[in-house]
Amino acid sequence: VVIPAYNEAHTVRDVALRARKQCPHVIVVDDGSTDGTAEVMAGLDVILLRNEKNLGKAGSLCRGFEWALAGGAAGVITLDADGQHAPEEISLFIKRSLDDPSAFLIGARRREQRKTSFWRYGANRVADFWVGWAAGAPVEDSQSGFRLYPATLLRAVDVPHERSRSFVFESEILIEAARRAMVIRNVPIAVTPRS
Repeated sequence: VVIPAYNEAHTVRDVALRARKQCPHVIVVDDGSTDGTAEVMAGLDVILLRNEKNLGKAGSLCRGFEWALAGGAAGVITLDADGQHAPEEISLFIKRSLDDPSAFLIGARRREQRKTSFWRYGANRVADFWVGWAAGAPVEDSQSGFRLYPATLLRAVDVPHERSRSFVFESEILIEAARRAMVIRNVPIAVTPRS
């Protein structure tokens, strides 16, 4: 499990602790936080990687991917550090992956939960349409950060991950996976609205 974190001191410890109960290998990537994010991780049985400066979500994800793959991971589950994802649902991804180890799994938030903000929901639906169009297949929740990336996908794609591309990085990986005819499946998940 890779958890990118930037100034998430108030939530990241709980997220990492709960993730650790689901998976023995948890990596938190502190992306140059200034609020004590790294310090609140003290004493937890997780790997903490620290970026000296803020690299953006893309750079942090790639750093976590590299660490996990170097350790022999068959896949990497990602979730956000802000507490909107329930780490207890990691097991849903693991079960689906056991049935189809090469599938790229996207956590799809239920539509009624995504509608909490009219403007955000509208923007997400537009993004879903365009990412699906570029991928050549419909995508239920292209903006979800709760995913399972199979190692075969992470080794095959070379998507730019500099800080300026952080907002499109996850969409570009999804598009690349579809272009390579990889199986992409949705995993229904719950979501806690951001405060």
